Amino acid sequence: MPAADVEDLLRQVAPQVLGAVVRRYGNFDLAEDAVQEALVAAATQWLDGGVPANPKGWLITVAARRLTDMLRNEQARRRREDAVATWELPRQQPDAGDQSANSDDTLILLFMCCHPALSPPSQIALTLRAVGGLTTTEVARAFLVSEATMTRRITRAKQQIKDSGIPFRLPALQERTERLAVVLHVLYLIFTEGYAATSGPSLHRVELATEAIRLTRIVHELMPDNAEAAGLLALMLLTDARRAARTTPTGELVPLAEQDRALWNRDYITEGIALITAALPRGRSGPYQLQAAIAAIHDEAASTEETDWPQIKALYELLLQSSDNPMVALNHAVAVAMADGPAAGLERVQTLAKDKQLAEDHRLHSVRAHLLEMSGDTAAAREAYRAAARRATNLPQQRYLISRAARLPDS
Repeated sequence: MPAADVEDLLRQVAPQVLGAVVRRYGNFDLAEDAVQEALVAAATQWLDGGVPANPKGWLITVAARRLTDMLRNEQARRRREDAVATWELPRQQPDAGDQSANSDDTLILLFMCCHPALSPPSQIALTLRAVGGLTTTEVARAFLVSEATMTRRITRAKQQIKDSGIPFRLPALQERTERLAVVLHVLYLIFTEGYAATSGPSLHRVELATEAIRLTRIVHELMPDNAEAAGLLALMLLTDARRAARTTPTGELVPLAEQDRALWNRDYITEGIALITAALPRGRSGPYQLQAAIAAIHDEAASTEETDWPQIKALYELLLQSSDNPMVALNHAVAVAMADGPAAGLERVQTLAKDKQLAEDHRLHSVRAHLLEMSGDTAAAREAYRAAARRATNLPQQRYLISRAARLPDS
């Protein structure tokens, strides 16, 4: 198996392996170290000897052996020979296929990382690292902090989990409800990173988007009456439905207006629309339901020109009432431009540019460039596309923005 395929496989199964090891043997912090060592061993051995028939079972077995050594060393160092027996590992079969959907180890790990003993930023950071498979650098970018700061935050969160003695089990119904908002937010962030990677050679990280959808399905099955869980699943499906059309065969970005809608995943669209249609009448709509409703309007339209932009604008205005997220405001500015003309959208973008954090985000400059191009100011649009390209960290996005600038005249 090629090295890239081995890497993809390891990234996919790593959260499941960690969940299984923590569930069976406890000690979150040491379990993660043991799993990391197992992953390193697999990356070396599988390239030469081939991938085993049951990769996850192989990793769990190797991690369990390493964890045994770690625990024995730690206990010996602390002169707790009499406690060694308490860490004795039960006999196990290596296939690790003993999970049902409602006791999925990865889901339990997800709720564990979102325990109220941790601060909300720590909950999200730890889950993105342990469950989502993001690197510390990628998590740091999501929080707009340095890698060193994020490393310390994740380390503290793991220590808090260890010190708290949190049992590895699915929380009771009331606890699940209390933690659900953080769980959904984490899944949203994982999906977002998978659908539009912050950096790297590819626009997508399919394994992250797929895993986020899988976990959100489990949450929805576990809590079928929660409208926001249904809304998030609908949002993911309706958004991911466009993935095949978002890039050319060579990996170049294709904007929504130019996508071949015949390539969109109609099964995902049908399922997503059914979910959001059922969720919306249940009372006050939350942010995921509103975003899913917006995505549904896009997916139902035959073209950009036939899209119901006034309705999208109205939905973003509802979303703004419950969210001060600047990206929501930026998307609202685009909807305003499409509904009322580019000048109205540019006015809102100028206001948003006063936010120092958003002013350095490539997406603001990209939107400004697009609206300037719509208004006929090609010289200003060209410079705005260049400014966006300088700030983008994903290579397909950079290339797209550079190409947009190159095709516009200076005046």
